[in-house]
Amino acid sequence: MKNLIAELLLKLAQKEEESKELVAQVEALEIVVTALLRHMSKQEQDALIQSVEGALESTKPDPQVPAHDAEMLQQYVKKLLRHPRS
Repeated sequence: MKNLIAELLLKLAQKEEESKELVAQVEALEIVVTALLRHMSKQEQDALIQSVEGALESTKPDPQVPAHDAEMLQQYVKKLLRHPRS
């Protein structure tokens, strides 16, 4: 029983570490995108935003991907592009 608990705790720690890495990657990408947007003219920003949003809308999510997940992705992309970090 102790071995099972120790193994589960180890797996939990590994998942937590993976989660931290993913959070760091997402935050780094947010910083990069925000910096890029800030160095673009308003016209360039608008063109990029329309291009990304158009591409996102034109793609069909895999049927195995829940609709809620696809919608959440669209919301995060829109938030990142239209309301970047300050």
